[in-house]
Amino acid sequence: MEMLKRFSEAVLEGKLDEVEQLTRDAIEAKYEPLKIINEGLLPGMEIVGKRFKAQEMWIPEVLLSAETMKAAVNILKPLLVGDSASKAGLFVIGTVKSDLHDVGKNIVVILLEGAGFEVIDLGMDVSERTFIETVREKKPHALGMSAMLTTTMMEMKKVIDLLKEEGLRDKVKVIVGGAPLNENFSREIGADAYAENAVTGVDFIKELVKKK
Repeated sequence: MEMLKRFSEAVLEGKLDEVEQLTRDAIEAKYEPLKIINEGLLPGMEIVGKRFKAQEMWIPEVLLSAETMKAAVNILKPLLVGDSASKAGLFVIGTVKSDLHDVGKNIVVILLEGAGFEVIDLGMDVSERTFIETVREKKPHALGMSAMLTTTMMEMKKVIDLLKEEGLRDKVKVIVGGAPLNENFSREIGADAYAENAVTGVDFIKELVKKK
């Protein structure tokens, strides 16, 4: 348990080199990869999420913590291949058309991969048609859209409306997030859930996939 606690502390403090060595030591000590993720890395990121929400941490610090977790997950990934828990679901995510912000999206990607999801990251400035065609081709469990500008947030509604037109809306759960959004907006555009921050977003995605 002491080693798992050290993982949480390393993530919280953004100690990238330390977490890489810890991960190798834990593997050598025969710790299960998912135990390292679920009981070491994720608890650290949960604290990060709470502190960020309380304005006790800022975006550069959150990004450093997320990159620290990613470094550990990258070492663990080869050991997760073939593990049923590493197939938690397929998730597609992207920042909507004309929006070039991806900080929150990138954190969500890291956390989802750490939780065992396969993630298709479409990047920034993603068109409605690209979202639609990816959903049609890849058949993900859930689709995530991010927007950081009031001028781009309505692009989410266009995607959801197009999913309906193409007969795909009932085949995928939709979760939206970003600074200008709120729960009411999420409901108005027909999304399944709104993520206030990356950590709660991942929790929502897990629940949505479970229900699906």
